[in-house]
This record gives sequence, structure tokens and C-alpha cells, in this order.
Amino acid sequence: MKTEEILRETVSHHVRDGILFERMAEGWVKCVACGHRCPIAPGKAGICRVRFNRDGVLQVPAGYVAGLQLDPIEKKPFFHAFPGSPTLSFGMLGCDYHCPFCQNWTTSQTLRDPDADSPPKTASADEVVALAREHRVPVITSTYNEPLITSEWAVEILSLARTHGIAGAYVSNGNGTPEVLAYLRPHLRLFKIDLKSFREKTYQQLGGRLENVLETIRTLVGWGIWVEVVTLVIPGLNDSEEELTDIAEFLVSVSADIPWHVTAFHRAYRMSDVERTPPSTLLRAARIGERAGLRFVYAGNLPGVVAGLEHTRCPSCSTLVIERSGFQVIRNLLVAGACPSCSTPLPGVWS
Repeated sequence: MKTEEILRETVSHHVRDGILFERMAEGWVKCVACGHRCPIAPGKAGICRVRFNRDGVLQVPAGYVAGLQLDPIEKKPFFHAFPGSPTLSFGMLGCDYHCPFCQNWTTSQTLRDPDADSPPKTASADEVVALAREHRVPVITSTYNEPLITSEWAVEILSLARTHGIAGAYVSNGNGTPEVLAYLRPHLRLFKIDLKSFREKTYQQLGGRLENVLETIRTLVGWGIWVEVVTLVIPGLNDSEEELTDIAEFLVSVSADIPWHVTAFHRAYRMSDVERTPPSTLLRAARIGERAGLRFVYAGNLPGVVAGLEHTRCPSCSTLVIERSGFQVIRNLLVAGACPSCSTPLPGVWS
């Protein structure tokens, strides 16, 4: 049996009845876990390949992990939440996008790309949360694949974690729906969103819609969930002055306090012929963000060569309050979430 067939068989047995769907005529269902809102015929799967219709009931992933490890929370990246703390990261299989530059393609593109072959490992929510408690992490993060399409399983874990005082986080492409966001709302304190472009044509090529992502950002910020946004700056794709300005101005229109991470592209997956993002491009993107009015702009994936743009400074007096090198916090000088020099509160989730 081929690897893809083994994975398909394994995934089909690690399922439960879904919640995020609507019944339709003749046994069809409509999935509402992501912005595709796939209508799915009996015996067929949605675009993500991991949510499928079995006899008129949507089956969704459950009871396994395809990745489980401790990470610095800065790696997600969250720079305004629990600085210097570990987070327990877990992921599953599948994605509703097909980005050619995906860093986690061996899990996200499973069942779509025959070379993506990350085998799942059986696990229970109790086991995942017990591991988090053992390592005393303040946050559990659903990541590695697209967590929106595995939200029922994530909520099983995060709702249990919340009873032990552990916060929930998502690392997502943001292709949400009102239904999935409302379902997640009680269980999430942090949400990182990839805003990959500000051009509808680019999003169509990746398999999504720009407006879905923008509305997800607006909704979550409006609810008071802590949101940080990442743009992977790719030469020739989204690095023009005009597009970066559009992104920055949109974020400011939602909240000037949203941290914007402009990160460097490194050759990956199907984009091995594109040059790496030079430091000068990240510095230019950061200046664009600051000029637009964003109070916190960070440059990532090029530690030590981005002119201090890994650090957090007070927006009122420019005092260094969190010093970083890559994903490592060198010094955290915050005093009860405020600047040690002028006592200005900094937005974020500090405890």
C-alpha cells in the first residue's frame, strides 16, 4: 500500500462527528470551519481533504497529533504574550490552502501532495493537557497545519486546558467564518494570523480569499482576543512599496496596537528558485509599518541583522522593555505590563 493510501486510511479512523457543519438535501453537508464553506456530497471530502461526509454527517479529525513539542512562544510568533515562556504546540494534518512556500508542508499538504507523509500519532486531549501541565506551560497552541479545519479537536484540548488555567492559542491563515470564530471564542486568548498578501489575485492562487482574512482580523480584535499578524515578505510576490503600505494601513485601521511581524522568506517547498528576502527589504517594510502608524513592528527570520527590530520598545519614550535574539528573550524589563521608565502600559497578555 502506498504511503498516501496508508495515511488516508489512518486519518479516516481518527475522526468524530463534527459540529461545524450544516445538513443539506440528499445527504449533502456544508462545512463552515473555514471560508471555503465546502458543500460535500456523501462519501466525499472538502478542500482540506480531512473533513468528509459519512452518511450525511460530517466527520472531522480527532484523537491524534502529527506534531507535538515545546516551543518558545516567540517562535509562533507572539511577542506581546507571556514573553520568554514555553508553549506546548500541537498540530494535525491538512490545510485549506496550497501555498507553494509552506514551511510545514509535510503536515499541511498531507493527502494533497504524495510526498507529504507525516504519520499521525494517537493521542487524547487528556494526554496533551497532562503534558502541558507537566511542563508548566502557560499556553497551548494549535499550529503546524491549519487549525481552523481541526477546530473541534482543538476545542476539546483547549477547553480542558482552560480548566487548569492554561490559555489557548491559534496559529492560523485566518480564513475563518463567523461560525468557527464564535465556536472558538470562549477557548482562545491568542491568535496569530498570516496576512500573506493584500492582493485578491495572490490569495486566489494560494486557495483563499483576502476578505475572509481581513474580516477575521477585524472580528478577533473587536472581541478583545490578542492578535498578532505575520507577513512573510517574498521577493517578487508581495514586497512592493504599495502592497506593504496597503497591509500596514489596513492594520492601523483596525488597531495601531496590532504587532506586525515582517519575516524573511527562505527557500522552501516548491519555491526553491526564489531568492531569500534580504535584510534591507525587512527594514524597508518595518519603516512602512511605522510610517503608517503601527506602534509595534518586528522583523523576523534574520536574527541579529535587522537593526534591533526583534526588540520591544515603549511607544511613548522608546525605552527598551524586552530584548530578544531570535526566539530568545535576553531581558524582560516590563513592570506589571508597563514601561519601567514612564509607566506607560504596553498592550498584550503579560500574565
